[in-house]
Amino acid sequence: MRKPMSSSSIDHTLLLLLLCFLLQKPTQASKKSYIVYLGPQSYGTGLTALDIESVTNSHYNLLGSYVGSTDKAKEAIFYSYSKYFNGFAAVLDEDEAAMVAKHPNVASIFLNKPRKLHTTHSWDFLGLERNGVIPKGSLWSKSKGEDIIIGNLDTGVWPESKSFSDEGVGPVPTRWRGICDVDIDNTDKFKCNRKLIGARYFYKGYLADAGKSTNVTFHSARDFDGHGSHTLSTAGGNFVANASVFGNGLGTASGGSPNARVAAYKVCWPPLAVGGGCYEADILAGFEAAILDGVDVISASVGGDPVEFYESSIAIGSFHAVANGIVVVSSAGNTGPKPKTASNLEPWSITVAASTTDREFTSYVTLGNKKILKGASLSESHLPPHKFYPLISAVDAKADRASSDDALLCKKGTLDSKKAKGKIVVCLRGDNDRTDKGVQAARAGAVGMILANNIESGNDVLSDPHVLPASHLGYDDGSYIFSYLNNTKSPKASISKVETKLGQSPSPIMASFSSRGPNIIDPSILKPDITGPGVDIVAAYSEAASPSQQKSDKRRSPFITLSGTSMSTPHVSGIVGIIKSLHPDWSPAAIKSAIMTTARIKDNTGKPILDSTRINANPFAYGAGQVQPNHAVDPGLVYDLNITDYTNYLCNRGYKGSRLTIFYGKRYICPKSFNLLDFNYPSISIPNLKIRDFLNVTRTLTNVGSPSTYKVHIQAPHEVLVSVEPKVLNFKEKGEKKEFRVTFSLKTLTNNSTDYLFGSLDWSDCKHHVRSSIVIKLQN
Repeated sequence: MRKPMSSSSIDHTLLLLLLCFLLQKPTQASKKSYIVYLGPQSYGTGLTALDIESVTNSHYNLLGSYVGSTDKAKEAIFYSYSKYFNGFAAVLDEDEAAMVAKHPNVASIFLNKPRKLHTTHSWDFLGLERNGVIPKGSLWSKSKGEDIIIGNLDTGVWPESKSFSDEGVGPVPTRWRGICDVDIDNTDKFKCNRKLIGARYFYKGYLADAGKSTNVTFHSARDFDGHGSHTLSTAGGNFVANASVFGNGLGTASGGSPNARVAAYKVCWPPLAVGGGCYEADILAGFEAAILDGVDVISASVGGDPVEFYESSIAIGSFHAVANGIVVVSSAGNTGPKPKTASNLEPWSITVAASTTDREFTSYVTLGNKKILKGASLSESHLPPHKFYPLISAVDAKADRASSDDALLCKKGTLDSKKAKGKIVVCLRGDNDRTDKGVQAARAGAVGMILANNIESGNDVLSDPHVLPASHLGYDDGSYIFSYLNNTKSPKASISKVETKLGQSPSPIMASFSSRGPNIIDPSILKPDITGPGVDIVAAYSEAASPSQQKSDKRRSPFITLSGTSMSTPHVSGIVGIIKSLHPDWSPAAIKSAIMTTARIKDNTGKPILDSTRINANPFAYGAGQVQPNHAVDPGLVYDLNITDYTNYLCNRGYKGSRLTIFYGKRYICPKSFNLLDFNYPSISIPNLKIRDFLNVTRTLTNVGSPSTYKVHIQAPHEVLVSVEPKVLNFKEKGEKKEFRVTFSLKTLTNNSTDYLFGSLDWSDCKHHVRSSIVIKLQN
């Protein structure tokens, strides 16, 4: 029989174990994956296998000097960026990373962090029949767009979707250099065609992150989530007749640029919720491949917390894309309505916010007191018309061991079937998936669910494919429901069948989830740039995923609605494709300017665009305003920029030496004088106007239309005096440039002297309106 150990022997044993642990060599788990950036590397169209091998070997030699040998370096490096970029991604411990960072040729080293998709899916990150904003007709008839190639960085693609059918599509453009990357035996039967001309996948950055499950089908660009198919079809999906979501919204679906060729770059992997599954190293690899393949537009519905540009694969990748004439469109994020939440803040990309459309999927809630409340839903099942059921708050239906807070949110295992059975349960929005709340209500025996917004979500409602009859109500109506429950002896309700309603007003309204400015990295650049349709967007979907994204949901649908800036981004990408096909000689900056300066800031009632709380929205929500594609193809004038302008912008931010070569790629002497206020951006943002300041801002306009004379119209804040010289610009030929100066001075000092003020500057020849948003921050 063993004797019990004394306290002293236990202490001695623990000490020995601790010493053994401390003396052990660092394990693989203690290492992290990093991106080491050495500056761009480009051989243009003359790239050879020998060139790539030479650059890759230089990466092995560099890292080998720190980890012991080139063989160990080869084991550590999982990506060698050797085409348009010059760098590598590797698994290193902290000491190794610190030593590599001191190498004179290393411009930047940063962690291979996860980023996330910018869709609400049914997640709350705070918490086409009429899918496109381009009407069928003029734009499509003017340009077939078959030579335009849109690349999508996302979760892949469902190639069998009718949105990617190549029926009636001509041969693949000869300039296309991409591939359809499938595994050796192609077990999942993935095929590209003349419409879906390319597909690649990048997962090594995901695998390098310690602790991630590897129970994923990696060797395929197939979309098992639905997000990638949805965004790619929104940007460039083909016409599909009789598309609907469970019969709702029946019509012809199409992307914004329906005749464009499309390519999928799968950079995102499970888990795809709040933590994200889109890793910096994979995103950078996707950008490099898209540039090499020859795409015209890159649509990137991914992002994360704002970081300085040299630490962001999206900022670095998009800079090189723009340097190669590719327009990059990215999402602002879904962490609104809080200020300073917008992401993807680099000035060379188009950053897109999200707003509603004039189509609604409506489900009415009628209470026992005959009060009728308008909600949103895409529930496939429905209750008998006009039949009332007992109504219960999820708190009153809580299981014994559940907390009231968790029960109110209808979290898993918090509802008691004895209390919920046969009733309509009222759940509060927040934390868990919106559709999961319905799953939990259904499991508890509820016949229906009412989803009520929390105060942060305002009056935004979303049409989700719930697994039971359900209706989503805004905060005001949700508050009324809870008041009714608290003050009624026998509360009851009915939920109507879903109806598709068109021509609703006011529209658009800014989505509450859409991330807001001001720009936390550089307040002198207004972000987001533009807003587009991003709520309840109907588009293609993966038939490997359920509409509700719940494992218990066995339904499948080729089309579904999703909401988020992920959905608004490909709308703008499709519009870019149309503009680029009509104006192939325009620079990415000219296309961006055309989209921004032709946007509108009024809804379909002629009043200012509202936010979700039904007060007037401002440029921190919508940027330049709601995109108007028919106007964007003929803007009259544009604010143009080139890659030297963007490099000078980085100089102004203090970039120099190796850090500047991350972007420019060769030695560059920064100008001695560069006024950021004169950066030729299509909007004007003044971050620090003081009482005695007279700030001058210079801009240059380029005529892209017929000869014409433009006069300036200023809408200035009451507290600020704004003057423009000259007040008239006479353009005699296409391509002609004219400079003007705007002077700002503060004429009054209010009590709220640190507030932001908003205005606009509009050049018009009666046919065109070239409008710029103005944002001014006052300082004492």
